[in-house]
Amino acid sequence: MNSGSPNSGGVNPGGVNPGSPNSKGKNAKAVVLLSGGLDSATAAAQAIADGYDLIALSFRYGQRHERELQAAQQVAQHLGIAEHHTIAVNLAQWGGSTLTEDSGEIPLDGVKPNQIPSTYVPGRNTVFIAIALSLAEAKQAEAIYLGINAVDYSGYPDCRPEYLEAFQHLASLSSKAGLNGQAPVLVAPLVTDSKVDIVHRALRLNVPIPLTWSCYQGQAEPCGLCDSCRIRDRALIEAGKPEWATSIGRDLYFRETQYTT
Repeated sequence: MNSGSPNSGGVNPGGVNPGSPNSKGKNAKAVVLLSGGLDSATAAAQAIADGYDLIALSFRYGQRHERELQAAQQVAQHLGIAEHHTIAVNLAQWGGSTLTEDSGEIPLDGVKPNQIPSTYVPGRNTVFIAIALSLAEAKQAEAIYLGINAVDYSGYPDCRPEYLEAFQHLASLSSKAGLNGQAPVLVAPLVTDSKVDIVHRALRLNVPIPLTWSCYQGQAEPCGLCDSCRIRDRALIEAGKPEWATSIGRDLYFRETQYTT
């Protein structure tokens, strides 16, 4: 496999490929985990730019709302992804996260550095990537694109480069393709990007940012207060797209920046 597409950018942290491993050129396949959010949509667009025919994979995992799955469908259609699977894996059965428990409250008081928030879903990425590995091997896809980001992430342990490196090793050991030295490669093009970098990349790749959904709530409009909204809104404003941020997010940003200057 080659060292990666020059369009993908980034470095190779801990052995996780941030760029394209496309060795077949035309008709090479890749699976992309498509949540409907900005990061996964950008990863999908990057995979297309890297020359892959994409298979999108989304999950109904017991999240509070269907809004992000609607966004995933819209993004897939916009990007021309013909094959899109939505798999039901009910992680809400045993709880453990405010994203899957109606009784819990989504934190709205800002991102807490160095803390794993209550929105962390136990084992979610591990379950999702394992299913993506199964799909990739069955479809003879050579790569799995992930929108995982370790720079501005909200303290999730399964968004770190060392986690991805460990899973790549698992993929090599646990799959038939891996025994032949051809395990699907985990590609994390955004893993070392800041959120502002991700917005800039999305703009270059013509990602339909207004179609994406990042809010932890399932209301008609994004709340502007949850961790995901705050991180997204700040990045949109700093990337020169304040009109795509929520009105609450704009107010919070300008209040905070005025206070600190």
